[in-house]
Amino acid sequence: MKRLNTFVDVQHNEEDDEAEGEYDETKEESDKKDESDIDDDEDENKENEYSSAARGRGKCAKLKPNSSAECSETEAESKLCMEDSSHSSSVVEAPLSPPARRGGWRAIMFIIGNETFEKVASLSLISNISVYLKTEYNMGSVSVVNVLNIWSGFSNITGIAGAYIADAFLGKFLTLLFGSIASFLGMAMMTLTSAVPRFKPSACEGESNCPQPQGWQLAILFSGLGMLSIGAGGIRPCNISFGADQFDTSTEKGRQQLATFFNWWYFFFTVALVVALTAVVYIQTNISWVIGFAIPTACLALSTIIFLIGYNTYNYVKPQGSIFVDMVKVIAAASKKRRFTITPGWDLYNPPVAGSDPSAMELPHSEWFKFLDKASIITDPSELDNHGMAKNSWRLCSLQTVEQLKCLLAVLPVWGSAIVYSTVIEQCSTFGILQAIQMSNSIGSHFKIPPGWMNLVPMLVLAVWIFIYECIYIPLAQKITKKDKRLTIQQRLGTGFVMSILSMLASGIVEKKRRDSALNHGLFASPYSLALLLPQFVIAGLAQAFASVALLEFLTTQMPENMRTVAGALFFLALSIAGYLGSLLVTIIQNVTEKIGKTPWLGGSDLNKNKLDLYYYVIATLGVVNLLYFFFFASRYVINNSDEIGREVRLEKPAARGSRSTSQCGLEDEEKVIGIA
Repeated sequence: MKRLNTFVDVQHNEEDDEAEGEYDETKEESDKKDESDIDDDEDENKENEYSSAARGRGKCAKLKPNSSAECSETEAESKLCMEDSSHSSSVVEAPLSPPARRGGWRAIMFIIGNETFEKVASLSLISNISVYLKTEYNMGSVSVVNVLNIWSGFSNITGIAGAYIADAFLGKFLTLLFGSIASFLGMAMMTLTSAVPRFKPSACEGESNCPQPQGWQLAILFSGLGMLSIGAGGIRPCNISFGADQFDTSTEKGRQQLATFFNWWYFFFTVALVVALTAVVYIQTNISWVIGFAIPTACLALSTIIFLIGYNTYNYVKPQGSIFVDMVKVIAAASKKRRFTITPGWDLYNPPVAGSDPSAMELPHSEWFKFLDKASIITDPSELDNHGMAKNSWRLCSLQTVEQLKCLLAVLPVWGSAIVYSTVIEQCSTFGILQAIQMSNSIGSHFKIPPGWMNLVPMLVLAVWIFIYECIYIPLAQKITKKDKRLTIQQRLGTGFVMSILSMLASGIVEKKRRDSALNHGLFASPYSLALLLPQFVIAGLAQAFASVALLEFLTTQMPENMRTVAGALFFLALSIAGYLGSLLVTIIQNVTEKIGKTPWLGGSDLNKNKLDLYYYVIATLGVVNLLYFFFFASRYVINNSDEIGREVRLEKPAARGSRSTSQCGLEDEEKVIGIA
C-alpha cells in the first residue's frame, strides 16, 4: 500500500463544515484540486472522507499543533478521532476494520421464515377450530361460538401485554422467541387432545345422544388454547416491527428496503394463508385430526429453529420503555392537580424533545381536553431538579406526554364504532362455518369441501379488491383527473360498515332458505350446496377490504411515530372487545328467546332447531345503529385527504364546539404529509 501523510484542519461554522487536507509532495497538487471540487454538502463530504479511510486508501490524519477536531456521531469518525488523540505524532499504516454489519436482507430471511411457518400453524387452527369443537367435543353451537369469541379476545389482549413487555423489558427478539415457544407448546397440547382418546368425549350415538366433555378434558383443551394465546401475544405485535428494525430508515435506500420488506411479508403471509386453509384444513377435516394438528406443531418447531439460526444476523434495538405507563402517569398527575385552574400565569413543564430520537416529533399544544394540561403545571419550583427536569413523573408530566394522550383520546370515537363493526363482521367466521357444516359439501362422488375453506373466501376477495384498487382504479383515476383520487378514510369506513350490514342480511336470507330445505327433507344437512353461502362471505370480504384496512390506516396515521405500537395495540384491543361483546350478545339472545318463544333462536347442536336467521337480523340492526353513530358523530373525528398536498393528515374537532381549527396529532405546527404503505 502506498504511504500517505495527511494533514487535516477541521473547522465548523454555522453555515457549513469544510474539511481541508494538506498532502505530501508526491500528490499535493492533484489532491488539492480534487478536494476543492467536492460538493459543499456536509453529510456527503463526511461520508466520502471516512468511507475512503475505512477502505484503507488514506491514513488517520495527523493533527496540526493547537488545532481542534470534533468527532462526529458515526462509528468510523469516532475511531478516527480516538486514534488521532493517541497517535498524534505518528501515522497509522493499518486500514480501519469495518464494523460487523447486522440486519438487512440476510436477517429478514429468518424473520419471514419464522412468520411464514407460524402463520401456517395458527391460521389452520383458527379457520377450523369450530369444526373440531363441534365434531370431536360434541359442543353445541352456542358453546362453540362462546369458546371462539373468548379465545379470540384473550389472544388479542395478550397482544397488548406482549407489546408492553417488548417495549419496556425484554425487547422484540426475546418476546418473539418466548411467543414462538409458547405457541409450539400450545399446539403440541392440541395434538395430544386429538391423539389420546381419553382427552375428549366419546362419539355421538345418534343426533340426540352426544356425551359432553368432562371438566378435566376441557381443562386440557383450554390449556392448549391458552398457551396459543400467550404465544400470539408475543408474536403479533413484534414480528413486523422487529423486521422493520433491520433497516436504516434514515436513508432513502433503507426506506425503499423497508417498503419492499412489507410487500414480501404480505406475499408470504398470503402463501401461508392459502396453504393453511387448503392443504392443512383438508387433512384435518377429511383425513385425520391427529395428522392435521401434527403438521402445525412441526411448523411451529421449524419456525422457532429458523428464528434462532438467525441470532447473529439480527439488529437489536434495546427496549426504551412503554408509553402506556406514561399515559397512566398523565392521568394520575392531572387528578392530583384537579383543584388547580389553568391561567396564563402558570408555567407548563415542556422540556425540549430529545433530538437523538428521529421519531420524537414535537407536538403542538392543543386547546381541547384542557383538564389533562394540569398534569404539566409547575405548581412549585421544588418539583424540578437542578437541571430543570421533573423529580416525580407521577406528579409532573411533560406537555408532550400530555399531547400524546390527547392524540389517543382523539381516536376513541372512531375506535368505538370499529368495535361494533368487528362484532358484526365476525359472525361470518363463527356462525357462517356452522351453517356450512349443515349443508352439502360434496363435489362429485369423491371430493368434499371442508367447511373451514369458507374462511378463505373473504381473504381472497380482500386481496383481489386491493389489487383492483391500487393497480387499476387509482392509476386510471389519476390519468383521467390528474389528481390523487384515493377514497378517503371516512368513505372507506362508511362503505365497510354498510357492507357488514348487507352481509348479515344475506346471511339471514340464506339461513332461512337452508333451514326450510333441511326440515322439508327431514335431514340434518340441507341438500343445498354450501356455495349458497358465498354471497355473505364475499360481502364480508369487501367489508374488511374497506373498513378494516381503513381503520388500521386511521390509527397508524393519527398517532405520532413513537406511538405506532399504541395504534397496533388499539387495533387488537378492538378485536378483543368485539369478541367478548359477541359472546355476551349470544348468551343474552339465547336466554331471552328460550323464555319468550317456542323455538329458541340459538342453542343446541342442530341449527335446524333454532332461528339463526332472526339472530342475524338483530346483528344487522346493531350494525345500522353503529352506522348512524359513525355518520352523525364519530366521522367528525376522521382524518381527511387533502387534494392539494398529497395526503395531509388532520384531525377535525367536532362541529358542535363551534371551531374550525384542527389539532394535528403527530404533525408539526403547519402540516406534514404522511405516506401510507
